[in-house]
Order: sequence, then C-alpha cells, then structure tokens
Amino acid sequence: MKHLTYSIAILMIGLLPSLSMAQAIDIRVHDPVVIEANGVYHLFCTGMGIAHFTSTDLENWEEADPVFPEKPAWTDEVVPEFRNHIWAPDILFHNGQYYIYYSVSAFAKNTSAIGVATTKSLDPEDEGYGWTDHGIIIQSHPNRDLWNAIDPNIVFDDEGVPWMSFGSFWDGLKLVRMAPSLLEIAEPQEWHTIARRERSFELSDKNPGDAALEAPFIFKKDGWYYQFLSWDLCCRGANSTYKVVVGRSKNVEGPYFDREGKNLFHGGGSLVVEGNENWYGAGHCSVYHFKEEDYMFMHAYDAKDEGRPKLMVKKIRWSDDGWPYVRRLN
Repeated sequence: MKHLTYSIAILMIGLLPSLSMAQAIDIRVHDPVVIEANGVYHLFCTGMGIAHFTSTDLENWEEADPVFPEKPAWTDEVVPEFRNHIWAPDILFHNGQYYIYYSVSAFAKNTSAIGVATTKSLDPEDEGYGWTDHGIIIQSHPNRDLWNAIDPNIVFDDEGVPWMSFGSFWDGLKLVRMAPSLLEIAEPQEWHTIARRERSFELSDKNPGDAALEAPFIFKKDGWYYQFLSWDLCCRGANSTYKVVVGRSKNVEGPYFDREGKNLFHGGGSLVVEGNENWYGAGHCSVYHFKEEDYMFMHAYDAKDEGRPKLMVKKIRWSDDGWPYVRRLN
C-alpha cells in the first residue's frame, strides 16, 4: 500500500458545541463514498481505476491501491480507448461481501454504463481480498435514451428490496429495482423517474441541456427516504456552481417533495449546501450514520487553491420538522 499523509484543516462553525463541524480535507477528491470495515473507513471516489483512501478517524487519510489497476475488459466497448478514469462509485456491504458500483462514461455524453465488482474483504492483507468484476448492469446510448447511466447508489426499502438510483442531466434521475443478487436489474423491470428539471433547449448527444441535476443519494431516517442530489455545474474549477438539494418521501419509489411541497419530478429541491466566495461549488454528496452522527461527504472547489476539488466532510443537523441542513462552508 502506498501511504501518503495529508494535512487537515478543521473549520469550527458557530459558537455552540451542538452546531455542526465542517472539515475541509486537503486531498483531491471527486464524488466520494465511504464505508466502515473493522474500524477503518474506506473512501472511494472518481479516479484512475477508482481512487481509494483509508482513515481511522475521518480526518487523516492515506492513499491505498485503486480497485482496478487495469481497466475492466469491457469498457472499450462502451467508450473506445477508455483510459480507466472511472467515475462516481457507490460502496456497500451485503450478505458477506462488498459491492462497488461504478460509472464508465464519455464526458458530456450519455455514452455510459454502470458496472459492479465484489470482494470479500477491503483489507489487502486478508485472504478474501480481491475484486471480481461482474461487468455491465445498465447502459445508456445517445439518440436512444433520455437518461444517463452514471452516478449509481443502492438503497434497500423497508421490505429489503434493493433499488438503484442513478442519472445525470437529460430527462432526470432514475430508480430501478435490482435483483436479489445485486448484480443485475430485476425482471420484470420496474423504473421510476425520481427527480428532473425543465430543459430550455433541444438535446443531442453532445448537448445534454441546461436541466443540470445528477448524483442521487437516498438516505433512510425516521421513516423517511431522503433523496439528496446535486444541481448545476461541477468540474469547472472557479466556474463550478454545484449545490446539494433534498426532497423526501415515505416510499422509496417516490414521489419526493421538498420542504415547500414541490415535487422533485417538477423541479423541486430544498437547498442543503452551496458554494460561496471560499468554495466555488460543493456537491456530489453521500450521507451516512457514523459514530452516532449523520455525516455528509462531498467535494468542493477550493478558492484558495486555484479551484482544486477537495474532500469536504460535514455533520448534518436536522430541523424539528425533519429536514437536513449543514452550516455555511468557511
């Protein structure tokens, strides 16, 4: 394992201990997801072969080997001459093994596919360590599909049925029922559109429109399914306008409504966090309950470092009527 030590800038927000604490962590990250295994936190994110970091305290991180030292064999069939720069993973543990879902795509096109790989352990020293790739779960095609097969997230409903949310731009974010194996879509297929924004000009394979939303992440709490998603533009340094909004539903299939009662299918979404003069944009979040706290992990573009994407970790607080919020990025 390659070890790198990174400095941590911890920003205290507010005056009372009960207020949230934000951590701006000086590692370059896009689209982080996290899981805890045997006292170690594993962070996976966009990068060559799926970048991987580990920590024991959520503050100090070390770089680990990527999931795929070599690109999966099938990826060139989706994106010719694919360079192994894999986007927006999701990680979960189920029935004795870890599943990682990941995105293979051409930038600004829905020439995309979501794949999955599994391992019995995340520790390279363990006998059960070693990723097995299972190939494509779902694929989107230009001029055929008004959806984009990237940004997967798995959630289980109250009956234990697995669902995958995913999507970016085009005609909104999708939810599809998964088979019990978690390796393929269930048959007969069941699809839902769980969020969308109006488009103001014609789409093409090179022009996804201005209905900018992506990266759904569904978090269960107190009988609600909270759909966190990102609005506006990422990946543009100082020109990034990323922000996180949320809606909720009593059913995983939706419909999801924001705090004002607007359906996310009709452009609804209550603001959770956005960029400012210190951080040009913040988004593509994942949400977990760790150490008796709810945490949001995301990337934000550092205005003091030429707009480079950094890992941002924030504790989530909840209003009396059950809506999540985080404090301003400092």
